[in-house]
Amino acid sequence: MANQYDAIVIGAGQAGPSLANRLAGAGMKVAFVERLKFGGTCVNTGCTPTKAMVASAYAVRLARRGGEYGVNIAGEIRMDMKKVKARKDGIVAASATGVESWMRGNANITVHKGHARFESATEISVGSDRLKAPKIFINVGGRAIVPDMPGSDQISYLNNSSMMDVDFLPRHLVIVGGSYIGLEFGQMFRRFGSEVTIVEMAPRLIKREDEDVSDASGRLSRTKECMSA
Repeated sequence: MANQYDAIVIGAGQAGPSLANRLAGAGMKVAFVERLKFGGTCVNTGCTPTKAMVASAYAVRLARRGGEYGVNIAGEIRMDMKKVKARKDGIVAASATGVESWMRGNANITVHKGHARFESATEISVGSDRLKAPKIFINVGGRAIVPDMPGSDQISYLNNSSMMDVDFLPRHLVIVGGSYIGLEFGQMFRRFGSEVTIVEMAPRLIKREDEDVSDASGRLSRTKECMSA
């Protein structure tokens, strides 16, 4: 027999926890389902971890420019990527744990860990558990798209999620795609000390932005200078 709820929320990304909390605050009995990590992309593989790594990249860049500010730092300044990753992981863990504790601390919310599967329009299964509700909300996010490039099935590569597990400094990082995420990783690892090459099939970087026709070449030039900084 299925456990009866007023609402079921699937997915602990940005919208799911807030929605579940609002429904519970209105007196509804809510089932909350998460398959893997609380917090979704932003907390685990997006904004939070990348900005933590950007902060490390900024710190090493500033240290290398210390002489410009009258700060003398003796010896070669090098990255300890294991420490960079450990710091990032600690920040992510604190955020993810906070989201999970928030959900589990609400008396009107029951948390179920596992993969949700629809059994009908009003019923799902999570492992051996059956959950039923007249309202089911899906907040499951997405996955990185791997371009159909010749030879990509014969090599190992990283995407925006698996990149978060890197605890070493690549000698040469090739990034396919010159939009926001690609440029963020490019500048970050260039400052860490990797050689970086960005490949973009469009005529210019950040192609979704309006082109400044009067200064298009200058703007691209400044972007390249930024990447080499």
